[in-house]
Amino acid sequence: MNGVIVDTGFLVPLFRPAERLRASAREFLRDNTRQLITVAPVIVETCFFLDPDGKARLLEWIQRGAVSVTEVPSSAYADIRLLIRKYADRDIDFADAGIIWLAEKTGNRAVLTVDIRDFSIFRLTKRKRFDLVKWY
Repeated sequence: MNGVIVDTGFLVPLFRPAERLRASAREFLRDNTRQLITVAPVIVETCFFLDPDGKARLLEWIQRGAVSVTEVPSSAYADIRLLIRKYADRDIDFADAGIIWLAEKTGNRAVLTVDIRDFSIFRLTKRKRFDLVKWY
């Protein structure tokens, strides 16, 4: 799949008008041709930063097919746990560990994030790095 994984830091500006990266995120979407994908924990984390209207708009956007959301099955929790232990010094959260899991599962290494420092350190199988997509 020729997709790009989206992290919370990309989604929040799209649905919170006062965000400084809002214009950059919207401009990226105008020119983007790749399928946007993410994990459900990223949606939960994004909602934490949004007001009720922003949450509703995010969910409508997802329902329209703008981003494909993958649930992290409980069968993946052992892998998630290992990632959380491996990157304990980075204080990795469930959403970021879920993104690593999704990248492994799909083979997609491209990620839209503002968390450049951590995603520069995180590694996939065979020490592969994430491809940090420039959008701001």
